[in-house]
Amino acid sequence: MEFDLTHAHHQVRENARIFATDHILPSASHNDQAEIFPHQILDTLGPTGMMTPTLPREIGGLGTDFIGEALIFEEIGKACSSVRTILSVHNSLCALTILQWGTDHQKERYLPALAGGKILGCFALTEFTAGSHATQQNLLAKRSVDHWILSGQKAWVSSGSEANLCLLFAQTDPQKGYRGITAFLIPTDTPGFHAVKVSGKTGLRAAHTAHLTLEDVEVSDEQLLGDIGEGFKIAMSALDNGRFGVAAGCLGQAQACLEASIAYARDRQSFGKPLAGHQLVQGMLADMAVQTETSRLLVYQAAHLKNKGVPNTYQTSMAKLHATETAVTVARLAVQLHGAAGYTNEYPVERHLRDALATTIYEGTSQIQKLIIGRHLTGQSAFA
Repeated sequence: MEFDLTHAHHQVRENARIFATDHILPSASHNDQAEIFPHQILDTLGPTGMMTPTLPREIGGLGTDFIGEALIFEEIGKACSSVRTILSVHNSLCALTILQWGTDHQKERYLPALAGGKILGCFALTEFTAGSHATQQNLLAKRSVDHWILSGQKAWVSSGSEANLCLLFAQTDPQKGYRGITAFLIPTDTPGFHAVKVSGKTGLRAAHTAHLTLEDVEVSDEQLLGDIGEGFKIAMSALDNGRFGVAAGCLGQAQACLEASIAYARDRQSFGKPLAGHQLVQGMLADMAVQTETSRLLVYQAAHLKNKGVPNTYQTSMAKLHATETAVTVARLAVQLHGAAGYTNEYPVERHLRDALATTIYEGTSQIQKLIIGRHLTGQSAFA
């Protein structure tokens, strides 16, 4: 594994940093407080290719590798985790899954539009009674004469109320359990497809979340992603990409909190000297730096394996577990270091703390990541 970034990687990171500084950061606090979905930012981001970093350039992507994707999501995560969440779902869960599993027709129809930001994608796996236990899908897809009829509900769907295309998982044969789950690509303007925005979230307020209800939604065979019964396998492959994007974004959050805390500690005077001159403050900063750098190594390791095209579920779960928990810990320390000021929206650290809390829950909780890691270490599954 190479630790030195290439010239292309440096350029990708600098472009992402400039975009985040100029277009995302100025409105991040306002969008969070007012729960404004950042359509204008996404419209501006689309032509850059950064909405789908690893898609080929010829279809509108940036054409970078997974290290490049990590650098982009890190820089965007530093500015606003809500925007990063939207991009992770759009790119990692939706676009990359179509790239891997879609037919030529599906790729031609959807990928250029997703890459250019012409349409926004979402991913609907979770249900009210099937969160971490994703095998228990209750949304049914019944076969009719020449189409499928889908009925049921999905819960906690990121971008679900804003997306144009939904990658959705349904049970086509309940007797087969998880082997009966099938994936569908459904335009959200399909009759019978309804989304209701979730209000009152602690964080990620600009990244809208929705509950979905499908009432006799008719879907053709051309909208199947993969084969009948391959849905669970497709969902797990998508989550390997999604968890990587979350980890990279949380690395950015931790780095943002560390940098903000260093700047504040240098500027703030306490007991006749800068806050940075006190031993306990330096100890806090050291803890924040070590955890952030450890997350960086785990994220880059996962990216390296993804670039090689080898199995990486174990490493990606470690990166997701460590980076999300680190984002929470480092943001909490940053708020503590800022004192009373850190408890207000005068500084971004309180927003990073609120946003980071969700990352330990979605796309597999920290507890689920530990079970994945434990299964790899022991050869024994604790899921059953």
